[in-house]
Amino acid sequence: MPQLLSNQVALVTGAARRIGRAIALRLASEGAQVAVHYRSFETEARRTAEECGAKIFQADLTQVSELQRLYGQIEDTYGKLDCLVNNAARYREMDVLDLTEDDWDEIHDINLKAVFFSCQSAAKLMLKGTGGRIVNISSLGGIRPWTRHVPYCASKAGVIHMTRTLAKALAPKISVNTVAPGVIQFDPEIPPKVQRLISVTPMRRPGSAEEVAEAVVHFLAGSKFVTGQLLAVDGGLSQRA
Repeated sequence: MPQLLSNQVALVTGAARRIGRAIALRLASEGAQVAVHYRSFETEARRTAEECGAKIFQADLTQVSELQRLYGQIEDTYGKLDCLVNNAARYREMDVLDLTEDDWDEIHDINLKAVFFSCQSAAKLMLKGTGGRIVNISSLGGIRPWTRHVPYCASKAGVIHMTRTLAKALAPKISVNTVAPGVIQFDPEIPPKVQRLISVTPMRRPGSAEEVAEAVVHFLAGSKFVTGQLLAVDGGLSQRA
């Protein structure tokens, strides 16, 4: 079968582990030259890169100067950028009455601010060529409210609406879409609160990182006439009354 992303350069942020790793592996299997970004997990990033035949790039995306340095390295290494997947994020449970300004900033700096400046830097590089495609990883938490995750839900809702806005601002040369994972299983043991979510998921099971990666490929390799759209990979949970 033909590879869907042959000759494409694709940057995946937070690609060392979990969903980011699965996306990087899938894009590589479709023929993309993958740039594996990481912040702290160098050993895991190197393992992912080895399996992808990729290069690794370190940056703290909450610092715009480091983010811009990253994109300079991408241009120096590959000469172009065709695809960006903004996956890097933080997820932390917090009581709404106890969370502090630092807690709020810790979540929003990576989940929202970094996503915008990553899109901006990617767009500047893509527009030096013929354009490109951006996929932002949002979350079911950006669609449905979770009481102990107020900053997270707010940040991911922001990603969803920012995606729609950027889709208009960067058209017609760049498409921008978002994939919203629901309950994605990584560990063999499922905590009771997660099991409760699975029990009310119409598909009656958790999703996998590979299924999220499949949705990303849909946006990166499918029709470029599709932009500003959200695809929930959640087994139907976001549609439950």
